[in-house]
Amino acid sequence: MGKITNDTFLRAAKGEKTDHVPVWYMRQAGRSQPEYRELKEKYSLFEITHRPEICAYVTRLPVENYNVDAAILYKDIMTPLPALGVNVEIVGGVGPVIDNPIRSATDVEKLGELHPEKDIDYVLETIKILTEEQLTVPLIGFGGAPFTLASYMVEGGPSKNYHKTKAFMYSEPKAWSLLMDKLADMTVVYLKAQIQAGASAVQLFDSWVGALSRADYRTFIKPVMEKIFTELKNENVPLIMHGVGASHLALEWNDLPLDVVGLDWRLPIADARKLGVTKAVQGNLDPAVLISSWDVIEERAKEIIDQGIEKPGFVFNLGHGVFPEIKPETLKKLTAFVHEYSAEKLKQ
Repeated sequence: MGKITNDTFLRAAKGEKTDHVPVWYMRQAGRSQPEYRELKEKYSLFEITHRPEICAYVTRLPVENYNVDAAILYKDIMTPLPALGVNVEIVGGVGPVIDNPIRSATDVEKLGELHPEKDIDYVLETIKILTEEQLTVPLIGFGGAPFTLASYMVEGGPSKNYHKTKAFMYSEPKAWSLLMDKLADMTVVYLKAQIQAGASAVQLFDSWVGALSRADYRTFIKPVMEKIFTELKNENVPLIMHGVGASHLALEWNDLPLDVVGLDWRLPIADARKLGVTKAVQGNLDPAVLISSWDVIEERAKEIIDQGIEKPGFVFNLGHGVFPEIKPETLKKLTAFVHEYSAEKLKQ
């Protein structure tokens, strides 16, 4: 074990032709799996992610249970922030809560740096266990993008409107620019460490960047994303961008030096390509569909696959993450369906 024998995902991410459409699901590890729920009775999220053997088990479970074409590292986007001096706690039913939110330029200046071998050695160890001993599919590493991390750091936790974050961005442009630069540097160091430990691709989640207009994205965010992806390009692994409620930014992402544009369910793949998205595309079934009847799931999946395979470079995924109510058997059945249906269509 530990050698990639199924590289379909990597080929699709590079825009190459494949015999079938590869599948993986955001948040496929944990949450809805009974084995994971059993573990959660004994260990907290923090404990699971800090114990490489257990974390590797949670990461590889969906590959074994669903036959997906890639694994996604199980961890939280907040993982690297404590190294910078951010006091973050994952509170059940709430999410990440930060007791020292950023309120001024001085707070930004005080932020430290990430030293992966010292600060997140457990993450690197998990990756090595998976890629050297356990997986036969690619492992996707990931990080939170600067705007999304900043939104937690400024708001002090989850937000519905990001008013404080935007106000800080507009009223303190120099401090905001410094914050973006510090988070960009951390992100590059963090993702490079994951790649060097064995990750075959990386995805940046900018979960909340859809809250910004295109004009604000171009002014306050895009330069820093350009910097991150330019530096990561040298690692020669597929680079994926994903956000939620951010269809208006699809073309902005397409401009960046990345390989795969992730879409949520709001923008059909055919429409994205008509708009001018030329990169490989990942998406974009609404996860809520997965708690409806199989007929509905199959119909929606067919639509997405039919649009996706119009051009090489398509990875089937959800528009957002798996949530706890989705049954593991549904994901297993959907994976088999995508593989079989797309293989038939691609033969024609």
